Order: sequence, then structure tokens, then C-alpha cells
Amino acid sequence: MAAQTLQQPSFLLANLKADTTTKPLLQRCQDLVKIIDEYPAKELHLIFPWLVESVFGSLDGIIAGWNLRFLHSRSNEYNIVMDFLHPSGPMMKLVYKLQAEEYKYEIPVNYLPGPVKACIQEGVLPDCPLFHNKLQFPLSGLLTLNIALNPFEYFMYSFAYCLITPKNYPQGHHGSSTDSAYFVLVDTYLKYFLPSEGNVPLSPFSDSRGSVTAPSPRASTVSFAGYGVHSPSLLKHHIFHQPSVNAEPSAQEIWRSETLLQMFVEVWLHHYSLEMYQKLQSPQLALLQYRLSMSSMPCQPYAPPGSGTLHTYQVLLPFHSPPPLWGLLEEPFSPTEEHVLVVRLLVKHLHAFSNSLKPEQLSSSPSAHSHTHTSPLEEFKRVVVQRFVQQKLYLFLQHCFGHWPLDASFRAVLETWLSYIQPWRYTGEKPNPQPDQNRTVPDKWETFVQENLLMYTKLFQVFLNRAVRTDLVNAKNALMVFRVAKVFAQPNLAEMVQKGEQLFLEPEHVLHHRQPRGYLTPSQGGSYLSSRQRVVTDMVFKVKSHVYALEGQDCQYKQMFGTEIRGAVMKLIQIIAQARQTAKRISDQSGEVAANNSFLSWFGFGSPDLNNTFHGAEPEESGECLKKTHEFLDRALENLCQIFKLNQGQLNQLISNLGSSEDDGNSKQLPDCIQGENGLVLTDLGRRQIINGLRRFDIQYQGDPDLQPIRSYENALLVRLLYRISSLVNERFAGHMNTLCSRPDFLGRLGRHYLTDPGVSTQLRPSPRTRLRTESSREPRLSLRVLASYRTILLLLLFYVFGAFLSLGPFSSTMLLLAGGFLYGLFMMLFGDKLKTH
Repeated sequence: MAAQTLQQPSFLLANLKADTTTKPLLQRCQDLVKIIDEYPAKELHLIFPWLVESVFGSLDGIIAGWNLRFLHSRSNEYNIVMDFLHPSGPMMKLVYKLQAEEYKYEIPVNYLPGPVKACIQEGVLPDCPLFHNKLQFPLSGLLTLNIALNPFEYFMYSFAYCLITPKNYPQGHHGSSTDSAYFVLVDTYLKYFLPSEGNVPLSPFSDSRGSVTAPSPRASTVSFAGYGVHSPSLLKHHIFHQPSVNAEPSAQEIWRSETLLQMFVEVWLHHYSLEMYQKLQSPQLALLQYRLSMSSMPCQPYAPPGSGTLHTYQVLLPFHSPPPLWGLLEEPFSPTEEHVLVVRLLVKHLHAFSNSLKPEQLSSSPSAHSHTHTSPLEEFKRVVVQRFVQQKLYLFLQHCFGHWPLDASFRAVLETWLSYIQPWRYTGEKPNPQPDQNRTVPDKWETFVQENLLMYTKLFQVFLNRAVRTDLVNAKNALMVFRVAKVFAQPNLAEMVQKGEQLFLEPEHVLHHRQPRGYLTPSQGGSYLSSRQRVVTDMVFKVKSHVYALEGQDCQYKQMFGTEIRGAVMKLIQIIAQARQTAKRISDQSGEVAANNSFLSWFGFGSPDLNNTFHGAEPEESGECLKKTHEFLDRALENLCQIFKLNQGQLNQLISNLGSSEDDGNSKQLPDCIQGENGLVLTDLGRRQIINGLRRFDIQYQGDPDLQPIRSYENALLVRLLYRISSLVNERFAGHMNTLCSRPDFLGRLGRHYLTDPGVSTQLRPSPRTRLRTESSREPRLSLRVLASYRTILLLLLFYVFGAFLSLGPFSSTMLLLAGGFLYGLFMMLFGDKLKTH
């Protein structure tokens, strides 16, 4: 019987694998529900890794799983998947059932976040406590290391990794939608395990003690280690991993919230360079933090930074030079728009979660803060944003700002940044009826602004660098500039940022003489999110620690309201003014083109040129889009002037240098270039002139006109048919046409009028690559493409109808048409040059 029991799980797994190809998803989920309910954990243990992989896909991307990122609400399988993967659904019940038995599941170190992987393979303790004490040592060496995770950790890691795993999906699928099953599940898990109201629900499957067995408790010196360079613990009493049966339920269940958040943060926000990771791990930086805290508390006993955090596999090497392996483990980072949207969802929820902290807990004094009066979940809310997210999100956004393409898709990154720096938008309070521009940032957020100073100042500077290289004539790009200016123009915000910069720039030697009244270090129960500490000295330490933690102790800080950045803003204002003028010119020229191509042009009064388009305009840059561009840029100028205290006189002086007359003259000149070995090379000024539409190269099509793309006003079938006919005629009678056109007499002039391009002599000088092709296109040839135009077809139809009305047959009408065409050509041949001069 025992042997049969041991063999049964293998048969169960084989049957489930066979069902994946024969049964629909609904039937398979129903079978899994029965199996989870009826089978013991010992047998479910063997199918769990396969089930997780079949749902979320394999870590290497070969197995796609259920394609959660491409499963939308309009799909028939959407509700089935959502019910099965719900936090209180069958899949999570399986996780809790296995969690009670303390099973472990291995993940290769190669699939860990890049910096963590390199750190472990170098024998150094990772900064994230999530991976501590979980290494499995094989005999074959460090390159095949695995980490052992409990069922809940394994499930959440696979779920989070699903977002960044590259997979080959069927064509036509797009994963950037916010109504996909994956996006909705992320939102559901966040609301369930990080609730803004109430406690985390108890697990639906409980053991004999009344709660799922939590992982073994960690040492108090390890909790929160690595989330910044501050002291290892923020809390006087630990709130995680407390398996005591007498503790309140939230204390027993809070470890799930911590695990979920750590998995999301580590997997989604780990994309920073290994050199940055090395700097963040630097012992010198930790010593700097310790020195700053000691200057505030001279009586504090010495405790070396990082003490108590070493484990059996690490040596905490000082990074005097990058180890050779670090350079080999660099991984490319190309986050998708879907990835950024999910990160923004995480940011918004964490703000709402943190802001749901009870007012009495937020305003209580540090000395009164204890585990007896404050629940673990409330303590978690107090530190969650600053401790778990700030550092890695800053690096994530900084990378995106520097590497994202200069197009409208950057909006996702921009809104993620703006969501983080506006936590007051997610307080759950009723919106203020007054307009957005009149809403004042409450004074209680001053501490948050100062403790996140680089999120405001450094990223604003990086955005300026992007904005001056962006085509602001495009309404979508103009909207992004307006959004940033509108956010920073909120009353009180600029003053809060400026005060934070003043705190950071305060000389350090002055701090030693101040009395540190009321300051509590983290080891004594202080909190880096607390707004209760009103002593300026303490805020100076916090701001300095924040900047050094993210930029290193050797950072060269540039003031947002300093001379250099103010000059960059002036430059942006000039570019905005240029973009406004360009948009106006595009609008005017588009109106002229529309007038020329009005209904009268159908009767031959319009330009027949196939290239009759404005080179500076994009298809969407017309009409309403140009009006929006004007509106966005005008309001952006107003907000920038408000932020940096520019008066109307200074603004007018900046714009006066870009007068309309000068701009109109410059628009007809070539962009700023220098002569290089292979021809003209654009300078930085020339690139900005092209981006903003101030100047352009006069680019014209120099190939065979009959091979241009088919226009919307042409019949595609006729274009191809007439091209074949004209090609046959040109090949057969090429010699005769050349002879005719080379004659100096009347017939030669008439032949050149009909068989050559009269405007070829006015073409620009071709480049060496197109010179031969241009010379071949100048040979006499017959072109019938004009007959494929709907306008020409309509005119011919009207002509034959008019001829029938005058009792003329088709043959007579055709001969009359040919005679008229001959007389028109004769007239243009004789008097065309005189008409052009006039």
C-alpha cells in the first residue's frame, strides 16, 4: 500500500499533463479544484512546480503558460482564470496547504535579479533579506547555485517574474492594456495583502494552531537590512515572522504582505547597473551614515554598520575595485510600457496603503510607540514607501529617463514618476472642489518631499535634458512638458523642494554644535517616515542621508533652483517658444495647402504634384492637434514662470529673440552644419532646429516618379496596370523617343515637352548615391500614371457625359480630347517659359 501511495503522485502529474492537450481550460480548472480539496499536501507537493509553470510560464520564457498578460476581459477564459487565481481561490488554497507543511522549492540563481545574482556568485551578502539563509550549495560550484523558497514565496516570485520574461506570443497580441488578467491580478493581490482598511484576511486554510505556519523568524538585526544604508531595523519591535499563537492575527499573517512586496520590488525594480549596486553596498557609505547619526547622538554606543548581518556563505568584501565577474553579468534593460504601467499601479497602491495610517498613530510620539498599542500592519504602513520602494524606484526611473526613446510612449514613465512625487493625491479624501492649479500642497507633506529630494530635483533635471531634445510641436510631447510644469507649479511644492535643498547644503560642521532635542535613532524606535520630529538638525541628517544613499558620498549635487538649472529652464522656454511659432507656421501652411486642394482643384486649378505635402508636419499634427499644442505650451510657459519666479518682462525678453520675421527667414535656410569628410554634418544646434521645425533640408524624391507610393487619391489597380503598359512602350520605343527628343527642331521640342520631366533642371544637387539613378530617370519615357488619379477619371467622365449631351460619340470625344491636349502642349511649349518668368 505504501508503494502504491508513493507511485500515485507520478500518475497524478502524468494525468494532469495529458489533460492540458485534451481538455478545455474550464474542465482542467474544475479537476484541479477537486484535486486540491481531496489530495493531501504530500501528493500535491510534486505537482505544484509544474502547475505554477503551466500557469505563469517558465522562467526562461519557453513555456508561455496561460498568457495572463494577453488575456482580456472580453475573452471567454478570463473569468475562469481570475476565479482560480484569486487570493482566496483554489490556487492560493494550494499554496497555504503546502505552506503548512513547510515544503521548499528551488529556483536557479541565474533567474534572480542581475545585481543579486552577481552578488551571490561573488560570495557577498545580497542587500535584500528575502534571499538570506536560502542558498542550496551544489557540489558542482557556485555557478549552479539554487535558492529554496517556501510555497508562497515561490508562487509570488513566479507571478512577478512573468511580467519581465520575454515570450513569443501570437501576432496581434498586445500586452500594454490595463484590462489584462495580469494587470487586474496585480491590483487584486495588492488590495488583498496590503489593505488600506482593516487587516490582512486570514488564510482560508489553517493548521491546528489557527494560522498558517509562517517562515522561521529572522534575527532582529536582519529585518529591513539592505533597504537603504540606514540602520538594520526601523522598528523597536519586529512585526514580521511572529509565529506565536497568542499574537494578534495580523501579526501572524503580516509576513505575506512583506513577502509579496519584496518580490514585486526585487523583480520589477532591479534593473540598475551593477556598479550602482556596488556603490549602494559600499561599507564607506554605511560608515558615513553612522557618522551622521553619531554627530546627532554623541552618547550612542558604537555599533559597526552591518554587524549581525553576515551568514555562512558571505564575506562582505569591501569593493575597492569591481570584481571581474561583475562586468560579465551586465544585462540589457528594455522595460516595456506594460512593465512601467504595472510599476505605476504598485506606486499608487503603496501611497494609498501608507496614507491609510491612522491619524492617532501618525501623530503619536516615538516614546509612546510600542508593539502593545500599534498593530504590525500599522507599523508596516509607516515605513513601506520610504524603506522598500524609494531607492530602487529612483534607480528604475533614472534609467528609464536616460534610455527611453524620445517619443510619446514615455508618458507611462512620466506618469509613474509624477504619481510617486504626489502622495497627497492618494489619501482617500474627497477631492477639493477648487481647480488643480489652486490646490495647495498641505504642510504635512514637507517631510516626504525633503526625504525624497532627489525624486524631485534630480529627475526634474533629467527630464529637462529630454525635453530640449523632444519635438514639442507634437501635441503628445507638449502635453508631457505641460504635465510636469503643472505638477511642480502647485502652491507650496517649489518652496518645500527649495527648503530641502537648503537643508542638504547646510555645512556639516555647523551641525555638531546644535542640540539634538527629541531625536531618536531607528534602533531606539525612530522612523524615517515619521513627521513627528520637528528639529531641523534631524531633518538635515535625513536629507543628507537620503542624497548620499542614492547618489553616493562623492555626488556633485546640482540645485534645482541654482544658476545652471535655471539656465536650462531658460533654454527650454526658448524651445517652447520656437515650437509655438513652428506650430503656427505649420497651421498656416496646412491651411494654404487645403485651400489649394479645394474643390476647384478637381478642375485642374490645384497642384498636380505628387509631393505636394508639407515636410515639417506629421499626419496627426494638424487642426485640433495644433490647437492643443498651442494650449499645452502656453500653459507650460505660465507654470514654468511661476515655479522659477520669472516675471513677464523676462519672458518677453526671451521670446523677443525669436521674432516671427527672423524665424520665417531662418526656416528657409539649411540647419546649422559643419563640413565633414563625407559632406555636411549636423551640429547640436542644427539638430534642435530640425526637431523644432525651425529649419529643414529641402528633401525631394529623385527616383522614378512612376514608382512612388500609391496615394489615397489614386486607384491602385490602375496605377499598376498603367505602369506595366508604359514600361512596355518605353522598352520597345526607347530608341525612337531618344532620337525624337534629341532633335533641335519643332518636333524635338514638342517631344521633350511630353516625354521628359520639365522640372528636372530645377532639382537640387543629388547626392553621389542617387546621381546615377537620377541620370537614368531623366531619359525620355511615357508616363500614364496621371490617368490613375480619381480626379482625372472624374474629369474624363464629365467630359464624355458633356460630349454625349452635345450628341458627340465616344470616338469624336476622344479625338477632341487629344486635339485639346496637343494644342495645350503646343501653347505651353511656345509660351511656357514666359509664363514662368512672370
